[in-house]
Amino acid sequence: MKNQRQEYLLQIIAEETVETQEQLLERLQERGIRSTQATISRDIKELHLIKEPVGQGRYRYAVSAHRTKLNFADRLRTIFREGVLSVDYAQNLVVIKTMPGLANGAAAALDGMEVPYLVGSLAGDDTVLLVLRDNAAAAEFADEIKEMLR
Repeated sequence: MKNQRQEYLLQIIAEETVETQEQLLERLQERGIRSTQATISRDIKELHLIKEPVGQGRYRYAVSAHRTKLNFADRLRTIFREGVLSVDYAQNLVVIKTMPGLANGAAAALDGMEVPYLVGSLAGDDTVLLVLRDNAAAAEFADEIKEMLR
């Protein structure tokens, strides 16, 4: 139900100018979807919808240009919270221990972050080895990952 509702929300804002959550609720009801303002508000946040100007002091809901990056960041947090067991570093290397089978996903997510001081990653079944440019970068990155896990 949630996925269908969110798909309809995206269709609605693509097809017409919608200025308010009340209008979104009405359009959903026209399509047979019952919802509440609180649910629509959560959907707007999850879908990373923004209000963009359409002129004459009016605004409309639209999909954020940063949606892909934001969704990727959310997925990365989920992968890390669900699958990373520990993080440690030695000199310019960071070692991430994951649940079995999750190291490749964690490494791919990290590679997708385009961290400027990350030279590369190597993943096995349950371990990711990250090579960073220097010792300080490795210590800082390990701390950032540990913070993300909290």
